[in-house]
Formats: sequence, structure tokens, C-alpha cells
Amino acid sequence: MNARKLQVTDMLVKAFVAEGVEVLFTLMGDANMYWSAAMAEQPGVKVIHARHEHAACAMADGYARATGRVGVASTTCGPGFTQIMTALTMAARANTPMVVFAGDAPIGAAWYLQQIDMAPLALATGAHYIAIKSIDRLLDNVREAFIIAQVERRPVVLSVPMDLQKKDYPYLAEYMPSAGFVPTAQRPGPDPVMVDKVVELIAEAQRPIVIAGRGAARSDARAALEALAERSGALLANSLLGKGLFEGDPYAIGIAGAFASDYARERFAESDLIIGVGAGLGHYTTEAGYLYPGAQVVQIDTNPRGLWQGLRTADLHIRADARSAAEAIVAALDKRGVARTGFRTAEVAAAIAADVPDAKQFTPQPGLLDPRKAILELDAVVPKDWDIVIGAGHYFSIALTHMRGRANDRYHVISDFGGIGSGLPAAIGVAADRGDGKVLLIEGDGSLYLHVQELETIRRHGIQMLVAIMNDGGYGAEFHKFRANGIEAKEAIHGRGDLAGVATGFGLRGTTVSEMGRCPALFQEHQSANTAGLWDIQIDDLIPSRAYRRIHYGEA
Repeated sequence: MNARKLQVTDMLVKAFVAEGVEVLFTLMGDANMYWSAAMAEQPGVKVIHARHEHAACAMADGYARATGRVGVASTTCGPGFTQIMTALTMAARANTPMVVFAGDAPIGAAWYLQQIDMAPLALATGAHYIAIKSIDRLLDNVREAFIIAQVERRPVVLSVPMDLQKKDYPYLAEYMPSAGFVPTAQRPGPDPVMVDKVVELIAEAQRPIVIAGRGAARSDARAALEALAERSGALLANSLLGKGLFEGDPYAIGIAGAFASDYARERFAESDLIIGVGAGLGHYTTEAGYLYPGAQVVQIDTNPRGLWQGLRTADLHIRADARSAAEAIVAALDKRGVARTGFRTAEVAAAIAADVPDAKQFTPQPGLLDPRKAILELDAVVPKDWDIVIGAGHYFSIALTHMRGRANDRYHVISDFGGIGSGLPAAIGVAADRGDGKVLLIEGDGSLYLHVQELETIRRHGIQMLVAIMNDGGYGAEFHKFRANGIEAKEAIHGRGDLAGVATGFGLRGTTVSEMGRCPALFQEHQSANTAGLWDIQIDDLIPSRAYRRIHYGEA
């Protein structure tokens, strides 16, 4: 019997394996099923079969955020591809390196039921689009997809026609992976003239604050930025995506902007110099430019923007790596003998140590929990080396402001594009990489319902993780805004369904939590169970977050 000829599908499999793909997230259909099945046969490749295409894409997004490697998802053509528009947009706005193997309609067919022009859809999300049109360019197209994903840090849709996949591959060429083409990571240094300008601003400043973002975290700039803040007398703050970067520093005041504590907001109002490092300084981080009205602003970034999200970002821009720039500024300050006290006094340090995210007292309704105290209890029992995935919704500002003691790379905030429903699949992506179950998802009940079917994916693939649902019986962001505007909120309140029972029905361990003090024992049970669990945490819908009370209710 003659051996089967090598087909395009086989070569595509070899190419993706050569790229180091270890996990594939897919939902199969006519245009990607043979490739997905072949990938599952490869040693060292794990294939996670999602129940919805959006979820498959969001899983790859979560995987990439947690690992820094290229996430890979796959969909079939037509209705399979159109389902991922929201997840693809979120990945693009999060600068996630990802490749989507999108099976496409057959090139040679006169008519095909699921045909749609994928290019304008992909491009509208902010993703890059590459259409494989010939066997001759096949390997070049795959390599290009992985290069763009890594270098430009954005998702790439690779369109692969289904009839092309079935053709014989006529060449003996070996695939050359993208690793040999991707430029070596470098730390571009700042212009010395610009460094001198920053030093002059620091020499005159009385109350400087450094705001560090995800770029600073990726640059491993913490020590350099702490040295800069110490020399200049600055407080340390972080953007939302820089959460945890300065954990433990006595002069760190937490998240800047909409989620800032009252004490931090007061210090920002007093500031006369802001140095943003590896942070976009966009709408939320700066509160639309109103957070520090009296300050001059310096932005240090590898790609500084003069105008971002409708705002003038800074008075002075420095194009440089966060760590390199901070080290250069510190050296220049030392050379000139510039050292400022600024905010750095024992009194300020004591006030920071005593600061709490939200001090207002509420009495919860019977049988319901104060969501702030529930988050604090969760934070206390879940070890600090766990990955924490937080979806979007009313509750997420409470989670992000109350959780402490974790490194920046342990937080994964799935809030890009303002979409709900992606926390669960993203957490699956994180857990698929870790493999040890040390993943906590904090999500809302409305978000869970959007992709609740992926609880079955967790069970089927034996994924271990803990899911904590902040169940307020509806869409909290909406009903709090209704109430703030004097509108009856009943259309956004749907009741607290039995989410523990739902989880149990999908084969997980489900528990309802409606009283404080239960988490320590429940966590011990979870650790011993060796399976995924869901805690249905019944929270009071009459307790708005501090951010909502200030922004929507007008509370001072």
C-alpha cells in the first residue's frame, strides 16, 4: 500500500508545531476540523475544545497574557468566524500576541453557504489579516503571522481556504520558524537632552508622583523606578494594568485614576509633577485629565503618544524603555546632586499604611454579603502565588482595589473593550498553561451566564481552578446607574439563580456562600477535592463600589 501523500494540512501542522505551539483552543467545523484533529495527534500539543468560538479566542487571549507566548485559537469559516469579533477586538486592544487559524470557504467553489469576506471583519477589530492564497506562499504566510503577532503584539487572523488544505504539498521544503526572524528584544535608551529636561523638572518639583504601567512591568523596571522616586521625593502609583508593581513599597499609593483611593486622589490633586512610565496615561488612568490638574506631565514610553483617547497625554515625551530611562534619570540626578524630599515623610508613609480603599460602612441585607468584605476574605485565603483572573463589571473595581500582596504578573484583568463574559474562558486559558489548578477567577453572575457552557469544558478537560462568582442577582453596572439617575432598576435585576446547582450540573463542585467566615474551610475542601469548584457568593446589590458612588452617585 502506498503511503499517503503529504498534504497542505500536514505542512500547516508541522509549521505550527515548529513555532512551539503547546496549546490550541478550538471549536471545529468543516474548514478547520482536519487541521485541529491533526494538531491533537502531535506530541506535546494539548487541544482544548471550547463550546463557543468566542470562548476559544478568549482562552487563547488569556493564555497569551499569562505566558507571554503566542496564543493560538482556531475557528471554522462563516458563522464560526463571526462569533469571535468581540474576543478578537479585546485581544487587539490588549496588545495580545495571538494567531487565529481561521478556516475559510473553498476558493474553487461557485457558491458556499458559510462564505463571508473575513478581511474587513478582522481588520475592523484591530487584528492583522493574512490570507493564504497559494501553496507557494503557504509557509511564508504562517511565519509572517507569528512574526507580526510577536513583534507588533496583536492578534493575526490567518485565513486558510478549506479546499487548499486538502491539496497535495509538492515540495520538500523545511519550515523555518519565526524565532530566526524576530528581532532580539532591546532596551532603547533615552536621549540625554531629554533626560536633562526631566532632571530640571524634578529639581523644581515639590510633590512628584511616578505612575507606572504594564510597559514598566514588562521592562522589569521596579527597582529603577523606586530609586527614581526615592531621589525625587515621589510617591509611586500604577495604572490598572500595573497593579501590584510596587507591592510592599511604603510610598506606593496604588491605582491611579478612577480606582484610586480617596487619600491617593488628594495627593494627585496636590502634585506638581507626574512622570508616567510605560503607561498610556489615557482616559481612566488620568480621569480624563482631571486627576492632577496642577501638574506638569512627563511620559516615558517606547511609543509615546501626544494625543491618546482624546487627551493631551504629556508636556514632555521621552521615547525609551522604562528601565533604561529610569536608570539614566537616576544617574543624572546623582551626577548633579539633586535629591528631593517631596512627599517622602514619615507622616505620609504612616497615612499610606493606614489607607483603605473604601471606609464607608454598610449593613448588608439579611443573607447577603458586603462585596468588599467578601473580596477581602477571598484575598486572605487564596495563596499569593495563584493567578488571579478578573472579568469586567461593577464588582471588578472592588476586587482590584481590595486585593493586595500579589506580584503584577499574577493579575489578569479582562476588561479591554468594556466587554463582559470573557473572564471564564480567559481563566481557562491561564489554567491550561499552569496545569496545577492555582487559578482564581473572580467574575459576575451576568458575565458567567454569557458563556456558562464553558463550565462543561472545564470538566471535560479536567481543568482545575476556582471560580468565585460575585452574585448580585443582575447586571450591577446597569442597575447602579439606573438607581443613581432615579430610574427603577427592575429591568436589570433578574434574581440570584442557583449557580452552585448549575456548576454541579456541569460536573463541578458548587457551593453557595451567604455568610462571612466560610472561605477558609471551603478553600481547604477545594484543595483536597482535586477538581474545579465554583463559589456562588451572594452579595448585596445595594452596596455600590466607591468608584460608582463617586462617579455615578455624586458622593464626595
